[in-house]
Amino acid sequence: MTSFDTSPQLNVWRALLALAVVFVMLATTGWTALHSHRESTALQASLAKWEHGSIHGLHLPDPKAAPTLLSRFFASLSPEDQSRLARRYPLTVGNMNGAPVTLRYRANHIALEQQRKVESKRMHDSRLSAAGQQDAGRRMHRYEDLMSPGRKILAFDPEGSGRVAEVFGNLDKAQRISVIVPGVDTDLLTFQKTNRQYTAPVGMAKALYAAERAQSPATRTAVIAWADYTSPDGLGMDAATGLRAAEGAVRLNALLGGLPGRAPVTTVCHSYGSVVCGVAAHAMPRRVTDIAVAASPGMRVSSASHLGTTARVWAMRDASDWIQDVPYLELGGIGHGADPVSSGFGARVLSARDAQGHAGYFQPGTDSLRNLADVAVGAYDAVTCARENDLCRAGVPGTTTAGRA
Repeated sequence: MTSFDTSPQLNVWRALLALAVVFVMLATTGWTALHSHRESTALQASLAKWEHGSIHGLHLPDPKAAPTLLSRFFASLSPEDQSRLARRYPLTVGNMNGAPVTLRYRANHIALEQQRKVESKRMHDSRLSAAGQQDAGRRMHRYEDLMSPGRKILAFDPEGSGRVAEVFGNLDKAQRISVIVPGVDTDLLTFQKTNRQYTAPVGMAKALYAAERAQSPATRTAVIAWADYTSPDGLGMDAATGLRAAEGAVRLNALLGGLPGRAPVTTVCHSYGSVVCGVAAHAMPRRVTDIAVAASPGMRVSSASHLGTTARVWAMRDASDWIQDVPYLELGGIGHGADPVSSGFGARVLSARDAQGHAGYFQPGTDSLRNLADVAVGAYDAVTCARENDLCRAGVPGTTTAGRA
């Protein structure tokens, strides 16, 4: 049986390693690495235009208003007026939690087409370097991919490295919703990959959606590939702190609070995405029934009970995953706290057999993917625990195992 716990001696060495990493990072990058986020100018411009706009002589509501208020506003409009707003303010409507999801899809299609034209011109802009023109070409082709028939883009922001979210399934009619929260180096260009497709958010979502349907064909499910936060760039200072997670947590909870219907929601959080979910947990709506983390460097708490959520917390890590060697502690804001798969943390530890390292948890045919799908559709009695017992299923509705994990 694999032990997920660590010895005191190893923890001492990890603490020393963490301090060394801190000093090296501060010497080479300084604290300025924590404050490099650039505001989203295109989206801000669209929001400013909305705030000064009107329809039939009436002022438009605050775009930051509660999703329920915004939902009522759109419900009061005719389909023609809704479409008119989407055409006038595509970035605003496309990113507005509370707007009808089908209207957001249309608005983001318009925004993508506008940005595709921008990048098409940049490809031939002689003022740009060859590398700049090449980057414009990559972005243009990504926009074209995202505009393909049948794709449902729930959020899109072209600024900086770009942010995007996509839906698989029918979000309005779903009986179960899953939200995949990815980790470092996630942006517009890495949102989907041809090679090693299941290591990118689109591939992860497609694999989970297929696994959910295989597990429970009668359940209407929807999966959101959510790359709508600014993730850390590589394994530098940003990845070692919770700043990006704090920013991402606000955006994640805004999404969760604006989801249509009342279907139970599972957040499936990979790598640094589990840090985002850990920070967000206390403010997640109660319809989030499960938080599942894979390959986690920590959730910025010392135990699951400190997350401040009523959701069940599940964790998994493959034996070949290098993340097990990071220092599981927090010191001066550096590090992300206790190991979620350690027995003392209190999560329900799932099997991740055959996950193939840090990026392989969504590979079809693995225990990890099957277990994530089981949790997402509520088939708790079907999950496989990591340890040689059924404790990860203890006390879960629909299971026969008694006790507490």
